[in-house]
Amino acid sequence: MDVERTALPGIGLQHVFTTRRGRQVGVVSHRTGRRDLAVYDKEDPDTCVVTVQLTPEEANVLAELLGTGRVVERLADLHRQVEGLVTELIPIMDGSPYDGRSLGETQARSRTGASIVAVVRGPQVHASPRPGFVFAAGDKVVVVGTGEGTAGVARILSDG
Repeated sequence: MDVERTALPGIGLQHVFTTRRGRQVGVVSHRTGRRDLAVYDKEDPDTCVVTVQLTPEEANVLAELLGTGRVVERLADLHRQVEGLVTELIPIMDGSPYDGRSLGETQARSRTGASIVAVVRGPQVHASPRPGFVFAAGDKVVVVGTGEGTAGVARILSDG
């Protein structure tokens, strides 16, 4: 599927795609973090029939509902494109020192150089979790970095 990306000077970026039924749907990503979801008229694609303004939190919830499970797929694609980049799925086991503690407490990025980019909890994917995100046993943590860095995050999450 083709996604048309347009820079909107002073505003942000617009991404538009066309559904199988010929309807154009777009997202305007403002520099402020706000997102506008737009549905365009099927007969006149220059006319917007509905716009929904979303806060950053609302946009994240909508993304989860629409299947951010694709985050893991996209990371795998990126891994194939960038030599030396490793993506690991690390479980939070019962007894982990981070079961019930926040991502920020791990200091994973500053300690290892690897980044925690998502957490899979049951059927939900929490993309780009913030430092206050609290881990729970059974979570699967998606980590991107060098092999050494991702191994370091695995050690932190299992040993402290």
